[in-house]
Amino acid sequence: MFKKLNVLCVDTSTEACSVAVLCQTAAGQVINDQFMLAPREHTTKILPTVEQVLQSAGVNLSDMDFIAYGRGPGSFTGVRIGISIAQGLAFGSEKNMVGVSTLQAMAQQAFKMKGAQDVYAAIDARMGEVYFGHYQLDKKLMVLVNDEVVIKPADLIARQENIAENAVLVGSGWAAYPELSEHFNAPEETEIEFPSARFMLDEVINCIDKSLDILPELATPVYLRDKVTWKKLPGRE
Repeated sequence: MFKKLNVLCVDTSTEACSVAVLCQTAAGQVINDQFMLAPREHTTKILPTVEQVLQSAGVNLSDMDFIAYGRGPGSFTGVRIGISIAQGLAFGSEKNMVGVSTLQAMAQQAFKMKGAQDVYAAIDARMGEVYFGHYQLDKKLMVLVNDEVVIKPADLIARQENIAENAVLVGSGWAAYPELSEHFNAPEETEIEFPSARFMLDEVINCIDKSLDILPELATPVYLRDKVTWKKLPGRE
């Protein structure tokens, strides 16, 4: 028996700002979305964009069954803004939440747009590091091979000896550190530079099917860089 499913997804984890609404009906999936580059404008752009996308979809926030969000990694400020907005919407509408990796979203986009089956995702993490993840296709969903990490390009080059053939590179990290792109020598570096809420929806549905949705108060960001990088005073480690 068909089960109706409406999902709102927001992401502000990088320089990009995006919103997507999935309305799953008996006739199939309908997705309305907006994606824009809006550095330092997330707080002013995200809620009006949510309203515009909901209006384009012909639905209200109360019609949503779940609220999803880009959980990171990405900009500390951007990730916090995204999760705060999503939590506010979820609390207000009494909906459960689903968080999706920004790296996985870009890998999923590479599959959907390019047919990629092997993807290396890297986001510029500043401070001489990248957020990195290797994804492979499994039943139309890009799945993490090992762990997502924050790592210096030189360290990533040193540890990444076997490069998958026909892999695709996505994310802002490759342009930020050309030595990485040269080492990975992938046949294709796509135009996919930042995550988009639209391409988080496949993983959102997967999580909902597996009952991995959570209460709003349990939603947490993923920074990867959890430890403060400056030295602490003795006794305050």
